[in-house]
Amino acid sequence: MTTPQRLPGIDALKGLACVLIVWHHLAFYGPMSDVVYASAPGLVNWLYDYARMAVQLFLVVGGFLAAASLAPQGVAVFEAPGHLVLRRYARLVKPYLVALAVSVLVAALVRPWFDHSSVPAAPGVLQLLAHVLLLQDVLGQEALSAGVWYVAIDFQLYVLAVLVFAAAKERQSNTPKAVSMGAAAVLLLALLSLLVFNRRLSFDVTALYFFGSYALGMLAFWASRAVGARRVFWLAAMAVLGALALALDFRGRLVVALVTAFGLVWLAGLQPDARPLQWLQQRRLVQLGKMSYSVFLIHFPVCLLVNALISHFWPTQLATNALGMLLAFALSLLAGRVLYLRVESAPALFAPGRFRQPSSP
Repeated sequence: MTTPQRLPGIDALKGLACVLIVWHHLAFYGPMSDVVYASAPGLVNWLYDYARMAVQLFLVVGGFLAAASLAPQGVAVFEAPGHLVLRRYARLVKPYLVALAVSVLVAALVRPWFDHSSVPAAPGVLQLLAHVLLLQDVLGQEALSAGVWYVAIDFQLYVLAVLVFAAAKERQSNTPKAVSMGAAAVLLLALLSLLVFNRRLSFDVTALYFFGSYALGMLAFWASRAVGARRVFWLAAMAVLGALALALDFRGRLVVALVTAFGLVWLAGLQPDARPLQWLQQRRLVQLGKMSYSVFLIHFPVCLLVNALISHFWPTQLATNALGMLLAFALSLLAGRVLYLRVESAPALFAPGRFRQPSSP
C-alpha cells in the first residue's frame, strides 16, 4: 500500500494538545496545584475543566490518519487485517510498557512517604496483565498511570475501523456507488455513537463511546481529498452529524471535535506557503508533535515524583509549588523525548512488510 502524504501542521496540533493534557493532569493531581489554586483559582479551574478536551483533538486526528492509511477512498487498501492489528498493538505497547514500568516504580518509591490519592496502589498480577492487554478498564482494574485509558481506547478504535473496512470490502460489489459500504458503516456507527453511546457513561470504556469523534476525523480526511459534489457531501455529513448530536445533548467536547475536524479540512486546502501552515511547521512544534505520544505516556510518573518531592520539602510555599509545576512540565517533555528517541522510534517489533505502519495518535 502506498503511503499518503502527511498533512502539514498535524504534528504541531498534536503537540499543542499534548501540552494541554499534561497541564490538565498537573491541575488535576495535587498537591502542588492545591497550593497554587489559592492564588490562581481561575487558571487551575480552566486547566481542570477544559484542558482535558484536547483529547478530542487526538481522537479526530487519529480518525483522520486511520482513514488515510486504511481506506483513503472509503474502501480498504489492506489485505491482512490481523497482521495490521498486531502491528498497531506492537507500536502502541512498546513505549507504553516502558512508561508503565516507570510509573509502577515511581509509585513504589514515593508510596511510603507520600500519602496522596494520586499514588496508585501496588499492582496485582491480574491488574498488570490487564494493562499489558489494554483491558484494564473493561475488566474494572485500577489504572496504574494517568492516560492509559486512552491507549486502550485508541487501540479499540483502530481495531474497530480495521474490522469495519475489512468486512465491507468482502461485501462490496463491483457496481460503483456514491458512498462505499465501509464509509456508510462509518457514518452509521458515528450516528449511533454521537446520539446514543456517547451519552451513556457506562460505555466510556469502549470504542463505541468515542467513535463519533474518531469518525469525524475520517470524514474530514475524505472531505479533504474530495472535490465537487463529493466534497460537499462529506462536509454536509460532518455538519449534520454534529448538529443532530448537539441539538440532542450539547457537549463541549463535541464542539472541540467538530472544530478540529473542519479545521483539518481547512488546513488541507491551504497552499504550502500559507501563514497558518508556516506557523504550524515550526521545528519545535513539529518535534513536540512527533514525540507527543511518549510525553503523554511518561508525564504522569514524572509529575507524581515532582509532586511528592515538593510536597515533602515545601508543602505550603506558593512560589516553590508554582515552580514545581513548571519543573514537572519541563521534565515531562525531557522524559518524553528520551522515551521517543530510545524506545518509540526504535525499530518495530514486527519486521517491515508490505503494510505501512500506522501513525499513533
